Amino acid sequence: MKPSDLQAEEFAGHFATYINQVSEEYTLIEELEISVHRFIKFVQNIPLDKFDYRYAEGKWTIKDIIQHLIDAERIFAYRALRFARNDQTPLSSFEENDYVDEANANKRSIQDLLTELAVVRQATLSLFKSFSNEELQRIGIASNKPMSVRALGFTIIGHQNHHQRVFEERYL
Repeated sequence: MKPSDLQAEEFAGHFATYINQVSEEYTLIEELEISVHRFIKFVQNIPLDKFDYRYAEGKWTIKDIIQHLIDAERIFAYRALRFARNDQTPLSSFEENDYVDEANANKRSIQDLLTELAVVRQATLSLFKSFSNEELQRIGIASNKPMSVRALGFTIIGHQNHHQRVFEERYL
């Protein structure tokens, strides 16, 4: 299954920004596995003095963004679990800025953050491998918008790819 297999009704329009950043080269499961290694390798090549850098007042640091990726992936995976299990309870949104403010990512080492990201991705990968094709196509409601399980998987990857591009354009 690839991003082009998604139907328009499987995700809200603003998630297309992320989904469109996922390669058609690999399947969802393959890309979940490959993309985290690609991202970690990319981050490990960033100069140490850049991890606490903010390109403008009030903007997040690279460490903040990595913590944001971890938190968002956990939330998206939780939504995927709920929807795959056919839980029809609408799920609320989350305020990403509040999460970043409370996470204290800048007090952590970059290696600690990357280790946590890898562990979270391994859990996400195991979860998505457990889903049947039927479960992957189930749709639930999050932030008052429909979202399929498989669209959430592609969103996790595309969200990470988006932030890697932000690093390249604004931090390096």
